[in-house]
Amino acid sequence: MDWDKLRIFHAVADAGSLTHAGETLHLSQSAVSRQIRALEESLDVILFHRHARGLILTEQGELLFDATNDISKKLESTEARIRDAEDEVFGELSVTTTTGFGTLWLAPRIGKLYDKYPDLKIDLVLEERVLDLPMREADVAIRMKEPSQADLVRRRLMTVNMRFYATQEYLEKFGTPQQFSDLSSHRILSQNLTARQVSESVKWLKPLLNTDHTSHLTVNNYFGVLQATIRHVGIGVLPDYVSKKFPELIRVLPDEESQEIPVFLAYPEELRQSKRVQAFRDFIVEEIREYKKLSRDH
Repeated sequence: MDWDKLRIFHAVADAGSLTHAGETLHLSQSAVSRQIRALEESLDVILFHRHARGLILTEQGELLFDATNDISKKLESTEARIRDAEDEVFGELSVTTTTGFGTLWLAPRIGKLYDKYPDLKIDLVLEERVLDLPMREADVAIRMKEPSQADLVRRRLMTVNMRFYATQEYLEKFGTPQQFSDLSSHRILSQNLTARQVSESVKWLKPLLNTDHTSHLTVNNYFGVLQATIRHVGIGVLPDYVSKKFPELIRVLPDEESQEIPVFLAYPEELRQSKRVQAFRDFIVEEIREYKKLSRDH
């Protein structure tokens, strides 16, 4: 198959439009259309269903798009490795972590990395879904559980404990729990218990949530839980690192906390020699070291 035609097909399938693909490729719509027709004729299949809202891949088109997608990711990886042969640290780096950790811990510190490497272009992807690193959905991940895939370089960074927090205003209005069972009469704010990266938190909370408690608010990330907690909505289940940034939060039931939740740094084996990944890894390790030191001092 002609690679130029495959490249154009990939752009059209990705954009869902001849016009948008043409803009990306700097080709006219008619030129793109001719190449797609020629590819369909050479394969003797129809790759797209045409309709008023754009283009939809046929079953054969889906198969071909899966193949060109794999090729595209491999080329991107190869390009990154070639560029990383340079001594300078520059270019794009995609980093994924949870919304809570990324918003409350990582993002406030990321300026230090730019101070050292101003030519980096970091794409910070914050979501609870575990992105597929070998498929290059991201270059580096910080996860609240040990990665299960074998072809990843992984490093344990730190541990986090989930704890109960509330504001003084909430406690004055609704009272301060003195023991775990008292929580059943309070509104509990927590991350959604179906999230993939909160297994230790789920184990810890299950005895409470299995009781006939008054009210429960779930949010799909800890940043949302924090916002509700500091606005006196209820008692929040939050990671221990938030207390350093939000001194107005009062720890409820100081003897109660989850088991340690490991925090791992992970990236694909093929990026082991990447200068950008090495720079980010070293930055994170140093920031974790400083965070632990400050935590011990306090």
